[in-house]
Amino acid sequence: MLPRLDENCCFLCLSLLVCLITAGLAADPYVFYDWTVSYITASPLGIKQQVIGVDGIFPGPILNVTTNWNVVINVKNNLDEPFLLTWNGIQQRKNSWQDGVSGTNCPIPAGWNWTYQFQVKDQIGSFFYFPSLGLQRAAGGYGGIVVNNREVIAVPFGTPDGDITLFISDWYIKSHKALRNELESKNGGLGPPDGVLFNGLGPYQFDKTLVRDGIPYQIINVEPGKTYRLRVHNVGISTSLNFRIQNHNMVLVETEGSYTVQQNYSNMDIHVGQSYSFLVTMDQDATTDYYIVASPRFVNATSAWTKASGVAILHYSNSRGPASGPLPDPPHEYDTFFSMNQARSIRWNVSAGAARPNPQGSFRYGQITVTDVYVILNRPPELVDGKWRNTLNGISYIAPSTPLRLAQQFKVDGVFKLDFPNRFMNRPAKMDTSVINGTFKGFMEIIFQNNDTSVQSYHLDGHAFFVVGMDYGVWTENSRSTYNKWDGVARSTTQVFPGAWTAILVSLDNAGIWNLRTQNLDSWYLGQESYISVVNPENDNDEVQLPDNVIYCGVLSPLQKDQAQRVHFSRASSSDKIIEIVLIAIIVSLLGLSSTS
Repeated sequence: MLPRLDENCCFLCLSLLVCLITAGLAADPYVFYDWTVSYITASPLGIKQQVIGVDGIFPGPILNVTTNWNVVINVKNNLDEPFLLTWNGIQQRKNSWQDGVSGTNCPIPAGWNWTYQFQVKDQIGSFFYFPSLGLQRAAGGYGGIVVNNREVIAVPFGTPDGDITLFISDWYIKSHKALRNELESKNGGLGPPDGVLFNGLGPYQFDKTLVRDGIPYQIINVEPGKTYRLRVHNVGISTSLNFRIQNHNMVLVETEGSYTVQQNYSNMDIHVGQSYSFLVTMDQDATTDYYIVASPRFVNATSAWTKASGVAILHYSNSRGPASGPLPDPPHEYDTFFSMNQARSIRWNVSAGAARPNPQGSFRYGQITVTDVYVILNRPPELVDGKWRNTLNGISYIAPSTPLRLAQQFKVDGVFKLDFPNRFMNRPAKMDTSVINGTFKGFMEIIFQNNDTSVQSYHLDGHAFFVVGMDYGVWTENSRSTYNKWDGVARSTTQVFPGAWTAILVSLDNAGIWNLRTQNLDSWYLGQESYISVVNPENDNDEVQLPDNVIYCGVLSPLQKDQAQRVHFSRASSSDKIIEIVLIAIIVSLLGLSSTS
């Protein structure tokens, strides 16, 4: 029997226990995952093919976290080629080491694992992850990211009755490796896709002449009268898709981490790499099920493209029959201004808080002085040194064997040049590793000028930018008079229509090296990207240092050691772990005190 402790000692221990548990629970939690990436067999369009699964499923698991949580994901690469995951829209504050693109990370070799560790700092909203190398996203490997508000921050709409993630994407039956060979060997792109998927599944057979028998399709089960939040991501290869739900209005509430002015839409053009959140109320009489449609936009109206429509089913619990009849009409394909005017109508909710309690509009971006201006022009594929390539300002990016961020860290000369031109240069196109020299805490204006014949989506890692203007024709200095300097939406991916321009403003307040790319996989694979280097001239103790588990490659390969073991993490919640550790410490302390009494 243990000796009795005096009351003061018990009170002291109890107080210490309460303080330690409170401190542990108040800290930003950690969540831990083990993900294995491998080939699995699926039949998205009724034909068996090899796709990339995460943890054995396609699409991969949804990463559901809350603002400021720390995420630790151990990724095992069971593919037959190198692999990286990138986190589309997650800003990786002061931590470009975790960005998962070729300019920041060495690829995870086949058979190896690598552990990502990052914080979803000051962010909320709907995002997704995907493989960033070698057209692998064309084979899958993607999944959703939901970043929830902290409870102390009000959300500008009522709590939905359900939360549903939808991935829409164009899809080819050919493997991603075969698609790579096509892009490298000929000009003309990949041609029409074989179909459009909803959550990795093919279209419902709305027309037997267009959709073959035996294709599995997505069913969304709902209850009448309920309101659901639909998070819709275009994770496809190169096709803009028009999303709509038969007989239902959609209230847009959020896009890529920004709450928007709430407006009703009957359909929405969602371009490659973009994410939107809608509130949809189940207010129909349910005489039948309803079509959910994602159909190609800005394409030739040929039979091949007609067959490419993706169709899922919205099923009320009291539905009295299957969906039938024609699909709901898309916007008129020849109304070139419809999609642009729709994009202009998406505005920032300046009165709502997001990850912080202060309103989004408290950051008055329209009053900040621009420090750097880049007009970035893309053209159709062209022959560069005998190879078909895509360019930005006449430069087709070549990824070096040593990632830019590692070369910068170890001061390796000759890997890249900080000489990306701020205008198109009237000279022959070339292949190079040319990087934009950004100014830390500068305010950059970027104008994307699309001289191609297809819509291009542009994305910047590490930041949210303000979409302030877009129009057809050639951008000029006078175009600034049309800019929205008050409630242009902040996001990380924007569309640029063919023969048009889009202007963005971005605060370069996140030190690191950040990928600026087209989200269209075919153009990205052929060199339509660059990076922005943002260096803090002062020693920033908060900037994340070189990770202990960094993989070395290229000229730094001699620093790499063999992987001695595989790391696995428990999925127990961080608060449970903290309480367990604290309780053990208190018990040990009590035993120690009792033994000395």
